[in-house]
Amino acid sequence: MSVVDADTEFRSRVADLVAQLYPDRAEEVTGRLVDLVVGRRGPGHPPLSERTAYLITYGDAVRRPGERPLHTLATVLRDHVGDLVSGVHLLPMFPWTSDDGFAVVDHRQVNPALGSWGDVAELAADHDVMFDFVANHVSSSSGWFRGWLAGDPAYGGFFLERDPAFDTSAVVRPRVSPLHHRYERPGGGEVEAWTTFGADQVDVNVASPEVLLELTDVLLGYLERGASAIRLDAIGYLWKESGTTSIHLPQTHAVVRLWRAVVDHVAPGTLLLTETNVPHADNVSYFGAGDEAHMVYQFALPPLVLHAFVVGDTTRLSQWAAGIGPVGPRMTWFNFLASHDGIGMTPAQGLLDDAEVAALVDRAVAHGGRVSMAARPDGSERVYELNVSYLDALSTPDEVGDDALAAAKAVAAHSILVSFVGVPAIYYHSLFGSRSDVAGMAASGINRRINRAVLDADTLGEELRTDPRRRAVFDGLARLLRARAAQPGLAPDASQAVELLDPRVFAVRRAAGTPDELVCVTNVTGDRVRLTDVAGTDVLTGDVVAPLELGPYGYAWVRPVR
Repeated sequence: MSVVDADTEFRSRVADLVAQLYPDRAEEVTGRLVDLVVGRRGPGHPPLSERTAYLITYGDAVRRPGERPLHTLATVLRDHVGDLVSGVHLLPMFPWTSDDGFAVVDHRQVNPALGSWGDVAELAADHDVMFDFVANHVSSSSGWFRGWLAGDPAYGGFFLERDPAFDTSAVVRPRVSPLHHRYERPGGGEVEAWTTFGADQVDVNVASPEVLLELTDVLLGYLERGASAIRLDAIGYLWKESGTTSIHLPQTHAVVRLWRAVVDHVAPGTLLLTETNVPHADNVSYFGAGDEAHMVYQFALPPLVLHAFVVGDTTRLSQWAAGIGPVGPRMTWFNFLASHDGIGMTPAQGLLDDAEVAALVDRAVAHGGRVSMAARPDGSERVYELNVSYLDALSTPDEVGDDALAAAKAVAAHSILVSFVGVPAIYYHSLFGSRSDVAGMAASGINRRINRAVLDADTLGEELRTDPRRRAVFDGLARLLRARAAQPGLAPDASQAVELLDPRVFAVRRAAGTPDELVCVTNVTGDRVRLTDVAGTDVLTGDVVAPLELGPYGYAWVRPVR
């Protein structure tokens, strides 16, 4: 296709979407959008495969005195991680004022405390890099918001002033803080603005075309900088409409489709990932008709895997997983167990009952963790997330001191993650076998800090050699990731079917009926389990198993006898 034909196709693709969003200004806004996009190009990226895996990390997750943290991170990845992962999800690397990066002051600049765009390019020399796009809100100290408060016409309509005629009674909230906060105007007077996530994170008003164009320009900058993937943070809350839930609205989906068109046009192969920590049915809606996200978070996986280990039974996990399979060309699941946030419980609604949720709450609290709540429209509260290290939560508090047992559970849980249909993403504290940072959480007063400790690069290097827990977890996860990369049967588009072999075991058959077929089995208990229906060669060990016997928290990837 010629460049002219591609530009014409792009205009056609976005014109209908713009008309849905701004019917009164459709032709004007379409023209401005096309002018903004056409002629801009980013590099292409290879397709997804069994070798695709991500490390989730902050830009300053590891530090070394006297070095720029992003450079230190690149060094640690070269020295210790290498090709275990193909990509790095770099959490917000921009100037910020709160929420460890998610209250962005300037979307276009790298936080000088972390380094520079040159340091990001250093990371990208060895790994694909996923950028975080915090599109829903900005810091209350950002230039956009400050300009709006000052009455600068360049920022007119950029934010949502409280309007008594706007019905917010049905709005879905991820927090218990007020929906609106009050701010002083520099010339005198006050104004209240919409704040989904708190006073320092002020929602932008995408109902204004100027805001959409500004955000699209930010996105284009990330594509030009070589991002292999773009994570759309909290995207479900993007569009607000009076009398509605103001989450997952049709206009929000239209914006995602529009940005998908931008990504496909400017940098083919770049992936769009939506972050919507919500019940499963709402979450998967962001695949659209194959025209929205390339990847969607598998948010139900973390609480269901944890539940399986806590109760020693995979029934709930297997029931849910039976409905999960490949999505389609260039689309897949973004699978994870731990992240910079807590263990989200909203996606478990309808999958775990109240007693089962309470058991997970008790486990988190027993480790010194906390429970974050969300507000329902009627003013009541529900469990939103568990703030605790995922690796700690897998064990009872009296087991945490048993490094061998803690590591065995950690690696077993990740054997499920790494073999599950989709792309695996591993949080840096999970890869390095970290414990909960209860002291850091208490000192900061921020629940999520329990899983966000900054590591000293040199101490980490030494502990990966000498600390039994860190070494066992890292070596176990490294083994899984290397094995996955060599198995086409674990490619994101390979089929998956749940096998009900024993309630103590989670099992999926991948790439059934092909030479690459695997039966991936994990024992979530301390029992020995004998599976007479599984026989073949365990590709993790090379051993012939007939039948398969799993020790406590054992796992195997068996190529059946053909």
